Formats: sequence, structure tokens, C-alpha cells
Amino acid sequence: MRLYADKLADALQKSLLPVYLVFGNEPLLIQESRSAIEQQARSQGFEEKHRFQIDASLDWNEVYDCCQSMSLFSSRQLIELEIPEAGLNAAAGKELAKLADSLNPDILLVIVGPKPTRAQENSAWFKALSAHGVMVNCLTPDISRLPQFVTTRCRALGLQPDAEAVQMLAQWHEGNLFALAQSLEKLLLLYPDRQLTLVRLEESLSRHNHFTPFHWIDALLEGKANRAQRILRQQAAEGVEPIILMRTAQKELFQLLQMRQAMNSQPIGSLFDKYRIWQNKRPLYAAALQRLSVQHLQHLVRLLAQCEIVAKTQYEQSPWPLLHQLSLECCVPQANLPLPA
Repeated sequence: MRLYADKLADALQKSLLPVYLVFGNEPLLIQESRSAIEQQARSQGFEEKHRFQIDASLDWNEVYDCCQSMSLFSSRQLIELEIPEAGLNAAAGKELAKLADSLNPDILLVIVGPKPTRAQENSAWFKALSAHGVMVNCLTPDISRLPQFVTTRCRALGLQPDAEAVQMLAQWHEGNLFALAQSLEKLLLLYPDRQLTLVRLEESLSRHNHFTPFHWIDALLEGKANRAQRILRQQAAEGVEPIILMRTAQKELFQLLQMRQAMNSQPIGSLFDKYRIWQNKRPLYAAALQRLSVQHLQHLVRLLAQCEIVAKTQYEQSPWPLLHQLSLECCVPQANLPLPA
């Protein structure tokens, strides 16, 4: 069973499960999910909490002792295990699978970690623990889900934004959900009537969006020219090194070129499997492959090489205009953008 972090509070009110797998890359959602589980657990008598970091120094006997021993003051305990960014080795995976067999009604187990890989989701420990509970998805909402996420957060606080306010809040806080939470609290204090409009936002808030090179790549794949240009301007304003963007784009362009050349002999689904394209990324790659021909991709690779030459040899010339040109030409359909001979 899986659910998004913003649905966790409602699920906790209905029932408290023995195991929660809190996985993702969004610190705010992970923090809030942990707090919500702990609060609900306390209300049901889980008054002791033990936290362990899964690393080479962890003594698993201490974890098992918590599962098997009764507290002097409370019969119910919350045990939280944190998986490092590097993931788990085989030995730790076996211990977690073994731990699933040690659970009892007086133990609530919370596993916190980064976004799981496909291999982890198919592992014995993941399946064993999932059978006892739920995985809470704490991934950062993408731009398509962010407006709905903003709307849900506003409703929880009693704020009533109009459609334009929702879009502005989403744009201004993309990639920075901590800032979004702070902005909504500020708006709640500023406007007791709880009505949010575009004018009120512009008067009260500043931009807090935080983009990464991967946001730019997603915009390029989708062909969203205006968004790609906006992200580039933000990256330049933040002092991001152009070479970082070039390296990120280089990997994607070469992969797209290889996939595009192979499309004549292989179905696109097989190519997605071969290049290990995640399910949620496949529509983006499909859009790019449909829009960009082999010749156009070769042109983009040459343009990227020109951009890199400028960055490394022409110190008096900025590579950002060429990056903007690359961004535009990657997004505009080939039919609307004649290629040089």
C-alpha cells in the first residue's frame, strides 16, 4: 500500500499501522510525516521512542532488544530506523527482513530513507515490511502536481486562494517547500479574512523558488521553452557554473540521440527498458523523441560543443547566450526552426 504524504494525516485518523516506510527526497514532507506518525502514536500509548541510524556501527541486537523487551513505564514503543543516502548493503537488508518477523502489537516501526530504487522495492526486506504497513511517498511534487499540493496546504490552513494565486505560489516556491510553508503561515497572519489574490501575494511575498539543472532538463524534454528559459535565468542569477548545465545536457542529448537512432528497429517501450527510464519520466522522453529528429539532435550536440568551447577558452565571452539558444532550439519543433546547412 502506498500514499502521498499529504494524505497521511487522514489515513492516520482512520488507523495506525504497524509499519511506515517514509521514503523520498523532500525534507519538509519527511519531517512532517515523521511528526504526524509520532503524534498519532503517542495518542495511542506509544510513549517511548528509539531512533537508530543504519550504518556500519549499528548494533542490531539493540534494535531486537527494543522489539522484545517491555518498558518499565510503557508497553508500547516507536522504533525509527534511518537509511543513509547511499542505501543499504545486503547484510542490512537481511536484518530488516528479519526485523519484520519480530514485530508485535506493542511495536510501531518507522523506516525513513531516500527514494527507493526499483531493486530495493523488489527486495525481500521491502516486501516483508510493506506487507505490515504502508509506504509514504515524500517525493517533491513535480510542476504538474504542485498547484494541487499548494491548494491542499492552503485548505488545511483555512486559506482561500484564487486560481491565479495558486499558480503564483507554485511558481515562486518550486523546489523550496519549506519556504512555501513559511509563506503560507505569513499570509495567514497578514490576511485574517484568509482570501489570497495575486495582488496580495505580490505585495507580501518574494520569490523563493529553487531550481536545479534537472528541472531544466525536464523542461527541455517536455519542450516547455518559457519554463526552460526562466530556469536558466534563475540558475545564472544564483551563480551556477554553466559547465554543470552543459554536462547535464550532454548526457541527455547523447542518450536521446542513441534512442532516436534505434527507434527504426526497436519499439520505444524496449528502449525505455534498455536505458532504464523511470515510468514517470517516460512521457517526457516520448515527447522529446517525437519532437526531435536525428539531424536536429546532432545539431544540438554541435551547439552544445560550441557552448563548451566558449566556456573554456573565451573568458571574455559569456556562454549563457548560447545556453539560452540551445534551450530554445531544443524546445521548438524542428519544422518551426530551420537548421543550418
